[in-house]
Amino acid sequence: MKLADMTWPEVGALDRETVVIIPTGSNEQHGPHLPVFTDSILATAVSEAVEAKIGGKILLTPTLWLGASSHHLAFPGSLSNSMAGYNEALKAAIESLHRHGFWKFYVINGHGGNTSLNDVALRELKELHPNLLLGHSGYFTYCADLCAEVLEGPAKMIQHSCEAEVSLMMHVRPDLVREDKLRDDGLSIPVPGMIHFFDEMTEEGSRGYATLATAEKGKRLFDKAVDGLVNAVSLLHAGYNLGG
Repeated sequence: MKLADMTWPEVGALDRETVVIIPTGSNEQHGPHLPVFTDSILATAVSEAVEAKIGGKILLTPTLWLGASSHHLAFPGSLSNSMAGYNEALKAAIESLHRHGFWKFYVINGHGGNTSLNDVALRELKELHPNLLLGHSGYFTYCADLCAEVLEGPAKMIQHSCEAEVSLMMHVRPDLVREDKLRDDGLSIPVPGMIHFFDEMTEEGSRGYATLATAEKGKRLFDKAVDGLVNAVSLLHAGYNLGG
């Protein structure tokens, strides 16, 4: 069930065991070969695929696309919310639906810059509303183990406009991939824990081995992420229990 397509009486009639899924993304540069909306496109595509499989169990909201992207603002076309603004937008979406009786929420993230903020927002809400069932994860978490098998380059993870992310876009929206612009960039490895902007780490904004991307790799990663999320969200719907 997609919230954007429903009327208010239809939403009002839903079972309150329904799990509300909120995709979060960004509008930020992705090098010369992927569009600025890449993170939002992928988070939305994965979430819609989950909804297509178990739509009766979830209520899918529109994607929160204005992410925390200040580390990309050196590149034209990047848009960023403030950290406080992003935090409040996510909490407001959840608070609004909680007011209507929904209490199970899961955030499917497509942008690494949102990860820690999603965690903080949900922890703040849990303090205010201990009865809420709250969770979040990047879609990429559910296909992380497959990256080691699928990816050919030495970076066995999803980075930024890299082998994995370009492969996913080749599967989801091949029309938006500028294949003639593919290049490897940002290959140096920063000291762990350091904070860097992307104009410091890269020449043109991407990190990883984009030239090794294929649609076949993207399909495998996409399907693995969807299957993992279907299992996780189905568990939340059925009655998540810490005791197993």
